[in-house]
Amino acid sequence: MLLNATNIHKTFHTADGPFAVLRGVDLTLDAGESLALTGESGSGKSTLLHLIGGLDTPDQGQIMIDGADIAAMDDTGRATLRRGTVGVVFQQFNLIPSLRVVDNIAFQARLAGTNDTAWNAQLADSMGLTPHLRKYPEQLSGGQQQRVAIARTLAPRPKLVLADEPTGNLDEATADDVMSLMLALVADTGAGLLMVTHSDALAGRLARRVHLRAGQVA
Repeated sequence: MLLNATNIHKTFHTADGPFAVLRGVDLTLDAGESLALTGESGSGKSTLLHLIGGLDTPDQGQIMIDGADIAAMDDTGRATLRRGTVGVVFQQFNLIPSLRVVDNIAFQARLAGTNDTAWNAQLADSMGLTPHLRKYPEQLSGGQQQRVAIARTLAPRPKLVLADEPTGNLDEATADDVMSLMLALVADTGAGLLMVTHSDALAGRLARRVHLRAGQVA
């Protein structure tokens, strides 16, 4: 089992008092498996994804990724995990505007010490980015920028890919193309994929679905 999240709780303190976003969520994912995380706005989807990605810590519960308890790690340990074992694709592309496409793709792998130019070239080719490698992000369309962001995430060959509405800013046809590429590349690498989405159509393309309602698995 690649991911095993058990009894996850998370409460945020607001002006109106404490708000329990997650209330005892359990979630598992095997290597090579794809899972859609669905639910209404405010159901806790993105919060759960951020906890699994080590971007925040749960108030209670355990998150095991590839045998390591990330909830027990310090900030440095979680940052190291995100450089290599866990890759995150956000709805916002978060590309570095001063770097060309080729260097944006390689950026995360270089941080992880696993940069492989041949693999980066294969990713770029699979995503139709080869003619654009010398361009800067501002010279690309939204769909092309999202492909760069996905390639950057996959460049270190992470064992777990987390995607938070990765096609939310794209038109339907481009979103479908990007989703096909992501699923194919994740399948090729044997990584697990956990994707937050509001789209029933996109969720239906993944192997399994978990629905959150009011901070619990429905």
